[in-house]
Amino acid sequence: MTFRHLAIILGVACLSVIHCSYGQSVTQSSKINKIATNPTIFADVPDMSIVRVGDTYYSSSTTMHMNPGVPIMKSKDLVNWHLVNYAYDTLSTIDAVNLDNGKTMYGRGSWASCIRYHKNTYYVSTFSSTTGKTYIFTTKDIEKGPWKVSSFSPSYHDHTLLFEDDHVYLIYGVSKLKMVELTSDASAVKPGTEEQVLIENASAPAGDNIMLGAEGSQLFKVNGKYYLFNITWPRGGMRTVIIHRADKITGPWEGRLALQDLGVAQGGLIDSPDGTWYSYLFRDYGAVGRIPYLVPVKWEDGWPILGIDGKVPDELDLPANKSLIPGIVASDEFTRKKGDRLLPLVWQWNHNPDNRLWSLTERKGFLRLTTGRVDTSFYMVKNILTQRTIGPECTGSTRIDVSNMKDGDFAGLTLFQRRYGQVGVRMENGVKSIVMVSAESDKQVEMERIPLSQNNIYLKATCDFRDKADIAEFFYSHDGKSWTRIGSKHKMTYTLPHFMGYRFGLFNYSTKNSSGYVDFDFFRIEDHRSN
Repeated sequence: MTFRHLAIILGVACLSVIHCSYGQSVTQSSKINKIATNPTIFADVPDMSIVRVGDTYYSSSTTMHMNPGVPIMKSKDLVNWHLVNYAYDTLSTIDAVNLDNGKTMYGRGSWASCIRYHKNTYYVSTFSSTTGKTYIFTTKDIEKGPWKVSSFSPSYHDHTLLFEDDHVYLIYGVSKLKMVELTSDASAVKPGTEEQVLIENASAPAGDNIMLGAEGSQLFKVNGKYYLFNITWPRGGMRTVIIHRADKITGPWEGRLALQDLGVAQGGLIDSPDGTWYSYLFRDYGAVGRIPYLVPVKWEDGWPILGIDGKVPDELDLPANKSLIPGIVASDEFTRKKGDRLLPLVWQWNHNPDNRLWSLTERKGFLRLTTGRVDTSFYMVKNILTQRTIGPECTGSTRIDVSNMKDGDFAGLTLFQRRYGQVGVRMENGVKSIVMVSAESDKQVEMERIPLSQNNIYLKATCDFRDKADIAEFFYSHDGKSWTRIGSKHKMTYTLPHFMGYRFGLFNYSTKNSSGYVDFDFFRIEDHRSN
């Protein structure tokens, strides 16, 4: 797997009526008004790309193996975002996408998207090493769709799009950055086009001893000049922003090191309607994932200068960050009115779901998960329904009815990554027990088991991401009021095989007999830990 870190994009408008002083961390207006802080989103929203249409901003980002995929978010201030759509429901139906025949797409699926707006049409592109294709999704209405999809080979790694008159350019690659031209509607590679090397070694401005070659391309045209953003990682150093500039898209390109602070890197440029500029970047932050940052930009001699004296500020002269609930994560009572989506946008399945095996109608007000096959590995379990964890602390809880489990079934609440933790009910030899399971050591280990004599049980998981503590704890309750911790503290670890921050997940699977089912009464998320 290539160690790529794609742009998380977030931009912000400077709302001060006075001139923004980038040499200070707090301007006069931000002393008076509430201000935004970095990170702008304390959650896993990797590889964001942003476009502004009028006074509205839209972003796309990466959720890899999760379906639906390529989440689309909307903002009016570039600080506070909410989900409005996905580019696709299903990327493909091959075995790896369906979790069939021992194949998975964990850590792969679709990566680094690029969002653009051209001639009243939205374009969202992505690529997949799982399918070996590049995808272009188009729509006139980004919030409601419908989407049209075009796909072609090969899978252009970490690519970026630029529309210029009737030309569409795609730049991609690692270290050696290349360009091809697409058809005018971006639906395919233009017949007869030849691949062109734009930059032989895009990592060069960061030195010779490079661990991660320049990738995560994002291309912009400002005042007639072209600016290409990339991330690179010098060995023994930190993730670094590289910018190349050219008067023509074909070059020659000149590059410079643009930012090297806290490992905040990979992203691009965004401006507000009043002409204020920011760079949207992200930071790897342990188990919660890759979290968006914003950095003020000023222009000197035709170059964007990132940060305040070369540093990433803690505070921004922008509207204050509001809660990530309910725009990015949300509680769900599983009650639906006519016209509601069956599943709110905050939910994603771990791979393609088997829609025969979940229901919100078989028992109104409940999510029913039914087992459809026997699985011996949690990684192969279908229909794990997930949503993000959020920092700095959070709690997820549920109530589950286990009346209709079968022998060998295991159902409950997980904090899901490769080294997952679980609390749930396991039925063995006709006996039900509450168990806490840890895969902290990369192997599934049952940490504690408590006999269960009732059919309804409350389950809870808490996360502490403060200062990268990355500690999870699991609880159960018989009445939803008095909680008991079960098992041990679980150390959450961000791993490359899954390449995502930890997620809350509801699950039910069988190790012996299929067709057992459980009913989840609700899922509730809070932006702090509750004990």
